[in-house]
Amino acid sequence: MAPVGNADGSVAMPRLDDILRHPEDLDKITTLKSEYLRKKAAVDSHLREGLRDQLETVQRSITALTEGQRQVSKTKDELQGIDKLCAESQSSVDEFSQIDKLAKVQRNFEATLAMKKGLENFSTNLAEVENLLQEDDDDLENQPNLLRAHMQISRLRDFRDEAMDQIRKATDTGDEVTLREYFQGLDSVIDWFDDHLGTACMNIIPLVQSDNPSMVVRLAVVVMTEEKKDDTVRALQEAQKDHQDLAGRFKSMNVGPKTIRGYKEKFLQAVEFYAQSQFEHTKEQFLGDPDSLDKSFRWYFNDLFTVQQGMQSLMPKKWNIYKTYTDIYHRMMHDFMIGLIDDPELPPDNLLVIVHWCEKYYKKMNKLGWKEADLQPNILDNREGEIIRQWQDIIINAVEEWMDRIMDTDKRGFVDRVPDSLDTNTEGYFRTRTLPDMWRMLHEQLSASGASSRSDVVEGIVDAMLHVLKGRQTTWQNLIDEECAKYKAPGGDQLDGLQLLQDWLIAVANDQIACIDDNIDTGQLGYLSRFRLEMAAQVDPKYMVSRALPELEALRDGYVDLSTYCLSQFVQLVFAVDFRSTIPEFFTQKWYGDFAIKRITSTFEDYMNDYSPVLHSSLTDILVEELSDELLINYLSSVRNRGVKFRRHADPYTDKFKDDVLTVFAFFQRYPDSFASTIKQKWRLVDWLVRLLEAEKGAPLVLVYESFKTEYWDLQLSWVEAVLRTRDDFERSMVSAIKAKAAELSVERGLETLLSRVR
Repeated sequence: MAPVGNADGSVAMPRLDDILRHPEDLDKITTLKSEYLRKKAAVDSHLREGLRDQLETVQRSITALTEGQRQVSKTKDELQGIDKLCAESQSSVDEFSQIDKLAKVQRNFEATLAMKKGLENFSTNLAEVENLLQEDDDDLENQPNLLRAHMQISRLRDFRDEAMDQIRKATDTGDEVTLREYFQGLDSVIDWFDDHLGTACMNIIPLVQSDNPSMVVRLAVVVMTEEKKDDTVRALQEAQKDHQDLAGRFKSMNVGPKTIRGYKEKFLQAVEFYAQSQFEHTKEQFLGDPDSLDKSFRWYFNDLFTVQQGMQSLMPKKWNIYKTYTDIYHRMMHDFMIGLIDDPELPPDNLLVIVHWCEKYYKKMNKLGWKEADLQPNILDNREGEIIRQWQDIIINAVEEWMDRIMDTDKRGFVDRVPDSLDTNTEGYFRTRTLPDMWRMLHEQLSASGASSRSDVVEGIVDAMLHVLKGRQTTWQNLIDEECAKYKAPGGDQLDGLQLLQDWLIAVANDQIACIDDNIDTGQLGYLSRFRLEMAAQVDPKYMVSRALPELEALRDGYVDLSTYCLSQFVQLVFAVDFRSTIPEFFTQKWYGDFAIKRITSTFEDYMNDYSPVLHSSLTDILVEELSDELLINYLSSVRNRGVKFRRHADPYTDKFKDDVLTVFAFFQRYPDSFASTIKQKWRLVDWLVRLLEAEKGAPLVLVYESFKTEYWDLQLSWVEAVLRTRDDFERSMVSAIKAKAAELSVERGLETLLSRVR
């Protein structure tokens, strides 16, 4: 059995109670013993090697500690020897204390003379520096006196610092204010010099590009000199901080500059200031013309190229000036880009430009010798995916907001029955005003999404578009239900605005057909087909096949269903309002002497004359069939009207049924395509109604029901019972016989017929 390895490299041994489960497993003991001994030997060997390594490490540490102690002891002995020699030298020389005192007096006297001379010549020296700076004012590009002026100013500054330091150490500090006023003119000269130097620092790139190496070198010498002095001051400050007594005993540690002047830091700040002005100009160009970003940043790479090719040989090597410049510029580029993408007012398209340009940035930096890993931090903090999603969300939100506004406009016009909220197209069909705007907006946003050059981004936007299109279908259906229900309820025929509502239903139905109206002969495509072609050009083919096409087919079916639903609701409104008092009279005694069907078909004719010109031609047959279906359903369902009773031997109901059907056919024959293929066949149900009324009780009636049920599987038993109850010879046994036959019948289910809606 192989050992099981743990994550830490140790060997996990299987449990004995997992191995020795059965009596026959005892035969494995010898093998297991050998295996465990082998594993134990391997573990012991591993432990010995680890112990040996640890012992060697400990031994090396002990040796290093011993050597360190020896060096400390040796240093201590040498210091003690030096101290002993000093003490012996003082005791071996006669009158040493007097000699030492005289030496101090002489040094102080010399220092006093030097201080006196410096104070006497300070004004003259300061005037000389001013003359040098005045000459450089006339030639700032070359500044021939830069080094000389710097040397003179450095001496004057050192002298001033030494004098002020001495006056502060004196017991009488009353002259400190006077001395400070005496040196006051130096500050303005220093500022003057700093302005000259700052100008040179700000223009160092143009100086290199204009082939002025002399000026660049002199500038570097000044900054390097000041950098060394600053290092000396920092070292002195550290020494004085940690060894105050020792530092006070050495004159060399108390002579020279006393403060850090920071010229190296100012030089680096000038580099940033120069670049910052360029960045600000680039931002203005970018916001005005996002596509110009590549052109606007030429200065950036030109500057770095200038530093790489022309400045490195003019600067101290320890400055590593090319890397210094690159680090500063890259950090500023990072801050510039992050500032842009975090700006809430930045146009969405600019985000994509930034992401695409950053890829070019690293390629150009690579040509300058810098790999992406060398440039930290990442120019966009690795937020490319987040930015793309942010841009994607902006487009999706724009699509959703547009669709909401369009739907709000439609809803307001639909609910408030705004007269001018509908339009007609070139063929005279009713249309909503917003449909072209909606598809134009989707086209524009889909085109904009292609700027991402990423199919996954476009696919996410397409998903959102398909979602809002499906949502629009659902919203329309719910809205139509709510408004039509107001007229279907009792008293709905008294409400105003019915005609405008019907106009809207026709317009919405036409809109749905316009979305899918592909004319093969003319090559004119509907909105949905054009949308599909635009989409296919930008998404992955796999996405198109697996996801987009099924969604588009579902949308197409939804447009057909919604269009048909609008016409269905249109017809139901006609029956609910125009025929509210007519339908209840069917099959009653008034029916025999009335011409209700003729009035209904005349109303149909009026509606068709009014709406056929404004209804899409492909919907005319659907409207006709909806009128026929709704009339037939109401006609058959009228057996439940109050007072209906067919007297089989007294009333001429069969002739009346025939007259009604012929009247209906006379109207619908004007639409031969629908009449021949659908309407005539459906109205055969009236014949089945008559057969149920005429069949004799018992077996003949049951046989009629059986034939009826066999042909129409969704025949409702409740409706059959309602028909039988209208017979003047009705008996409960008739219903019982029908129910018994229904219980034993087994019919094959198929597509729903009109009888599924007849209750």
